[in-house]
Amino acid sequence: MKQLLVALFFIPCFAFARVNKTTYVCPPCNRTCDTATYQQPGVCAHCGMTLVEKNRQVSKDQKITICFYLYDGVEVLDFAGPMEVFSYAGFKIITVAKTKAPLLSQGILKITPDYSIKDAPQTDIFAVFGGSDEIATDDHEVIAWIKSRDSATKSYFSVCTGAFILGKAGLLDQLTVTTFHKSITNLQKAVPKAKVLQNVRYVDNGRVITTAGISAGIDGALHLVAKLRGKEVAAAVAKQIEYDKYVPEQGMDLSNKQLSKTQISSSLR
Repeated sequence: MKQLLVALFFIPCFAFARVNKTTYVCPPCNRTCDTATYQQPGVCAHCGMTLVEKNRQVSKDQKITICFYLYDGVEVLDFAGPMEVFSYAGFKIITVAKTKAPLLSQGILKITPDYSIKDAPQTDIFAVFGGSDEIATDDHEVIAWIKSRDSATKSYFSVCTGAFILGKAGLLDQLTVTTFHKSITNLQKAVPKAKVLQNVRYVDNGRVITTAGISAGIDGALHLVAKLRGKEVAAAVAKQIEYDKYVPEQGMDLSNKQLSKTQISSSLR
């Protein structure tokens, strides 16, 4: 009887230990190593990314989708930097333009969009970027299309003067936002109901994240990855792309708190 009780005691303990054994995986990077598992922390042997606990990895069935809206004259680094970040973080990215005709980014890079505004699927996040933004801002059909997707869009992300596109769609009213440093005054005129700040890398309002110009888009993208996938994943992505400028929380996050008067004053200088 004593031996039976001892056996019964150790069986559930052993099972509990096995169930709770920590498994490590690389953050989803859209490579074959997404399915690899490890029993110890470290780096992925295939892609070199820092491993994270498996329970922090989002499955492919839960993959976050993001629409990159592009147009002729869009700034290359505005969208390419965040695209690299979101790709390594495992987001599903689609590119959309008004039509499927090839477009030129800064007159240099030819891009063939995945979809047009006629057939683009709905995504979790809608992202817009700077450059010749007036091509989209002044296009009533494009702005109407953006508005038509609003009820099903979970969040918005803009880089540089891409904020003007969101502003034209009425998505920045009553928010604190930012944009390219030389366009602060113009955005304030274009969106008088918003508070436009300078000297800040990004501003997170919860549903809408706007960033300053060009490289600041990478900071905003890493911030969004940290929110949705965890700080550990964002740090791993920054290390993978060798972005040593990454400083967590260096922007302005208003999603859970009110902006202090001191912060506003320093940003308006």
